[in-house]
Amino acid sequence: MFKKILVANRGEIACRVMRTAKKMGIATVAVYSDADARAPHVLMADEAVRLGPAPAAESYLKAELILLAAKETGADCIHPGYGFLSERESFAKSCAEAGIAFVGPPPGAIAAMGDKIESKKLAKQAGVNVVPGYVGEIDDTEHAVRIAGEIGYPVMMKASAGGGGKGMRLAYGETDVREGFEATKREGLASFGDDRVFIEKFIEQPRHIEIQVLGDQHGNIVYLGERECSIQRRHQKVVEEAPSPFVSPEMRKAMGEQAVALARAVGYFSAGTVELIVSGADETGAGFYFLEMNTRLQVEHPVTEAVTGLDLVEQMIRVAAGEKLAFGQDDIKLTGWAIENRVYAEDPYRGFLPSTGRLVRYRPPASEETPYGAPGTRGDHGYVRVDDGVTEGSEISMFYDPMIAKLITWGETRDEAADQQVAALDRFRIDGIGHNIDFLSALMQHPRFRSGEITTGFIAEEYPEGFHGAPASEVLKRKLAALAAVIDIERAERAAGTSGQLNGPVAVGDERVVLIDGERFAVVVDEEVTVDGQPIEIDGEWQADNLILTAVVDGAPLSVGVARKGATWKLTAHGASHLVEVYPPHVAQFRHHMIEKVPPDMSKFLLAPMPGLLTRLHVGPGDKVEAGQPLAVVEAMKMENILRAERAGVVKAANFGAGDSLAVDAAILEFE
Repeated sequence: MFKKILVANRGEIACRVMRTAKKMGIATVAVYSDADARAPHVLMADEAVRLGPAPAAESYLKAELILLAAKETGADCIHPGYGFLSERESFAKSCAEAGIAFVGPPPGAIAAMGDKIESKKLAKQAGVNVVPGYVGEIDDTEHAVRIAGEIGYPVMMKASAGGGGKGMRLAYGETDVREGFEATKREGLASFGDDRVFIEKFIEQPRHIEIQVLGDQHGNIVYLGERECSIQRRHQKVVEEAPSPFVSPEMRKAMGEQAVALARAVGYFSAGTVELIVSGADETGAGFYFLEMNTRLQVEHPVTEAVTGLDLVEQMIRVAAGEKLAFGQDDIKLTGWAIENRVYAEDPYRGFLPSTGRLVRYRPPASEETPYGAPGTRGDHGYVRVDDGVTEGSEISMFYDPMIAKLITWGETRDEAADQQVAALDRFRIDGIGHNIDFLSALMQHPRFRSGEITTGFIAEEYPEGFHGAPASEVLKRKLAALAAVIDIERAERAAGTSGQLNGPVAVGDERVVLIDGERFAVVVDEEVTVDGQPIEIDGEWQADNLILTAVVDGAPLSVGVARKGATWKLTAHGASHLVEVYPPHVAQFRHHMIEKVPPDMSKFLLAPMPGLLTRLHVGPGDKVEAGQPLAVVEAMKMENILRAERAGVVKAANFGAGDSLAVDAAILEFE
């Protein structure tokens, strides 16, 4: 077995690999850029080596610097994680030439499957169903327009070396191809060093399902069931689960056997994932097509670990060391249900715009059980697992992926796993940047998600006007009103020196009027708490400096984020934040006389929706613009964002130019 492993990555995946390595008794080496000098993965490692400046191209993508770090520290193997160099054939070859084991597949398999054009040809030869499309190289935009017309709209344009939702554009017509083809090439070149693009038919109303495969260097290959990854935004996965609510045992077997056949055809070993797109079902089963093979560990691997009881990182390390798999296909059993949500640095209330900055507060829910035990060790009600690589005070940089953490829950049933997600998300606290925790909670509660009738169009279909918070039931509002009144009364008593903490009703005969998003509730705290005359039982603990109030309300646990917002409270629970005002009855009647502040009119400006780099400005002073016309392109989190005119007008002034860095809400253009 290896003595020392270098993890050629950062963030949560670097921490994840190191945890398993330490469990196996293997010493760890971290590498880092200047932006990550005091990141958790650096502090966790036994040794750490600086690579270079913050941009990935000058640090984490410098293969020669990583190999030098491995030689200097005496590391005998390198785990690449995912992203960066994980699917670079040249890097795997360089490791072999340097006498350092690469914890991943052989270079030939990476080359065969990493090129999406060639991989489709190989998949077809191996007997795997493939999506109709053009798998040759495309010369230019005009060539792309002709190909798309021949295939038939809609089509998907993809960077040949792409992944992780980057380098992909959906086109419903010629205009989309003309606008998106060059952007797809640029994203492919910037993120993967390869600007080749291919085009294939876009399967409408599809499900995204993938098969986890695992092979050793002795010819043994197994599949570990499927993961459903249909809930996506901009082709980037948001929710993953195992197993899929759609896949039958017969379909699982057919998919698994095709995935194994493809892996065997390219001499694959280590962990890998065959991604499939599913178009629907009939009496003969479901139609599924090969999408791509990821020759690395996937972001969503924890849900497979949860239902199989296997540590995939450990298996990868053992395979790289030449060990045989200790189990066969018949030994793989799927137990219970697991769901993973990706906590992103983005603001769902502002169109999911990327958010950067410092994590002023970062308090994840505590992991409750070991994530790698056999199913019986998970506890009677499942477990909660958080994979992250940040801590309070960490900087979320524009240079790297916007994922903050992964939240994984396991339960005996799908509903139990989803309920655990809602409860755990309520206990998550992030301040300082925008995040998608409310949105994730809303997804977990959504009736369509609970039914299992999901497709890759779920988010666009269910939130066509954007996200505005999960709808709050009257029952939840009554509970929040009761808690708000009790908190306010307890604070008043603490200020008077007559109370220490909340533990059941704190006062007798006190009344409050509570406004929740403008809706009025009358709360009386006496021997029991009543809201509009209906009793509510409350028990819990509240401290003045706590960020989360956890109480038992009407016999069920409820975690509520609590924050002051001016003269009001902000209470966050079950996927939405509510502005709450609490008044004694004699004060509440005068509230309508208060003067509301009117925000300034910013409709004459084109504002930067996120911090980033202004890469192109299409107009200047005096230019006339029409509604929908592209005005500027802002690059953030490795993605290009086109800013369009909301209405017709004339440009009065341009305050920034191409190459300028933008803060959020920076006024790029002013209109007449």
